[in-house]
Amino acid sequence: MDKVVPSAAEAVADVGDGVSLAVGGFGLSGVPNVLIDAVHRRGVEGLRVVSNNCGAMDSGLAVLLSAGRIARVTGSYIGANKEFARQYLGGELEVELIPQGTLAERLRAGGCGIPAFYTPAGVGTQVADGGLPWRYDGEGGVALASPPKEVREFDGVAYVLEHGIRTDFALVRAARGDRHGNLVFNKAARNFNPLAAMAGKVTIAEVEELVEPGGIDPDAVHVPGVFVQRVVALTPEQAAHKGIEKRTTR
Repeated sequence: MDKVVPSAAEAVADVGDGVSLAVGGFGLSGVPNVLIDAVHRRGVEGLRVVSNNCGAMDSGLAVLLSAGRIARVTGSYIGANKEFARQYLGGELEVELIPQGTLAERLRAGGCGIPAFYTPAGVGTQVADGGLPWRYDGEGGVALASPPKEVREFDGVAYVLEHGIRTDFALVRAARGDRHGNLVFNKAARNFNPLAAMAGKVTIAEVEELVEPGGIDPDAVHVPGVFVQRVVALTPEQAAHKGIEKRTTR
């Protein structure tokens, strides 16, 4: 039952070329930077990433993106990540952009064993009708577009069919975790982390504080240990390192 792994490098030792990764975080909040850096040091390529965004500034998934290690991104936000936009528009990267709530529910559904669900989000748009550019040809044309999805009416309202997401691995960051893999997240850092943790076949969590079993009130657990296979305890320096994307105070 002790799921603690001595180092991040050992925790990601079986993450190979072409695997799919669900990664928690939103902007710079709750991003498993230590695990991402360990994957980067492994030198793996062709990764298929599922995450809200693909890193910010020079941290998080931006480390893998800038190194050309990511082949496909399923996410909902490109934002101000210029390298993400450059690779996408240049035909170097395949990108499936979907509504943010749909992404969250697809991860949750996959983790719960639900193969698909209907949602009104995207009905009447290219999300449902198809034609969203997944990959450009590098010359302004579309090399690969999204296919149309099934649309069905319930009580006179149209809904689009979306599929649950399961990934080979998941990388998440928690404020506290115990040796059984039970996790607690801090405020906004909770974001996509519980959903990513549920979606991974092998979920690896870096935790800022490692406690012994029983050290977390069962009612306070955000992700039960059944969803987590490996736990990496961060050093005090790693736990304290938290960037600020846009400083708004002096």
